[in-house]
Amino acid sequence: MSLSIGIVGLPNVGKSTLFNALTKAQNAESANYAFCTIEPNKAVVPVPDIRLDVLAGLVNPQRVVNSTVDFVDIAGLVAGASKGEGLGNKFLANIRETQAILHVVRCFDDDDVIHVANSVDPLRDIEVIETELILADVQVLENRIERMEKMLKGDKGLAPKIEVAKQLMAHLDQAHPAATFQSDSKALPDLLNELRLITAKNVIYCANVDEDGLTEDNDYIRAVRGLAEKRGAEFVRISARMEEELVGLEDEDYREFLESYGITESGLDQIIRTGFHTLGLISYFTAGEKEVRAWTIHDGDKAPRAAGVIHTDFERGFIRAEVIAYDNFVKHGSEAKCRGEGVLRVEGKEYVMKDGDVVHFLFNV
Repeated sequence: MSLSIGIVGLPNVGKSTLFNALTKAQNAESANYAFCTIEPNKAVVPVPDIRLDVLAGLVNPQRVVNSTVDFVDIAGLVAGASKGEGLGNKFLANIRETQAILHVVRCFDDDDVIHVANSVDPLRDIEVIETELILADVQVLENRIERMEKMLKGDKGLAPKIEVAKQLMAHLDQAHPAATFQSDSKALPDLLNELRLITAKNVIYCANVDEDGLTEDNDYIRAVRGLAEKRGAEFVRISARMEEELVGLEDEDYREFLESYGITESGLDQIIRTGFHTLGLISYFTAGEKEVRAWTIHDGDKAPRAAGVIHTDFERGFIRAEVIAYDNFVKHGSEAKCRGEGVLRVEGKEYVMKDGDVVHFLFNV
């Protein structure tokens, strides 16, 4: 399992610059004009986790494998995108495949950086994008309702799904995102799973700021943070330009550069940490001579499901899990010593995994 995040926003708000910085690969063209990105850019980015480095230092494996985040940079959307304006809706399908949306909004003034609307207004910009995403979802839902109604004569079981679909349509028609729709209908989860509506996804609002905005609020930043708080969404503040300058720096220079801006965490770390929290994800580790590896699971997953992330056979033939808490592994330095000190636990099928567990699964198929 990997976390997938789609980067959206108006043209020329810093999405591609941020993408370049986050992926540390200059494969997303960046320029000071609208629609610079004409194809969706995708990259798989390792999740920074100091715990992996610590475990690798103790185990000395042949390789270290991080968890990953898939970043998808979508071309800038404009008013009318759902009907084909600008680059149209050809990119909206890419957003549907992601788990979360990073909505990048410009929150700084600079006469040298063109804005598609010729002025900076984060709340207006957010409304433009969200309106287009809702309209795109309306089109998808309309098509699904029409197909289900044609199938109803041969499958009466579709009636509850059609009913809740129409209720959801009325909700979208009021300019409300699918994420805020509530219903007790048992048909709703299946419907949402089938449709993959864009506005049903978790949103992280990302204020793209200048150097001053990294440590001080301005009216733009306060407006975006206030909107996020009102909606119960996550908020991050980054400087895409600064993040791009971090690319390629050695660890010591990297830390010094962050400190020079008065911050301790890069935009990449912020976004990944926030993304994990938004989607309720955690990591566990396997540690052996061949590799030390991080695996991404949902918070609350039990041991068999966590084992299935490695291989479906592990879940199907699960016997037990040998578990060491990360802190105990670091304290004692090896699996053998943890076993000798009695801190290695044997857990069964009902064990709920904890973030940072170091695990060895036993299975039989």
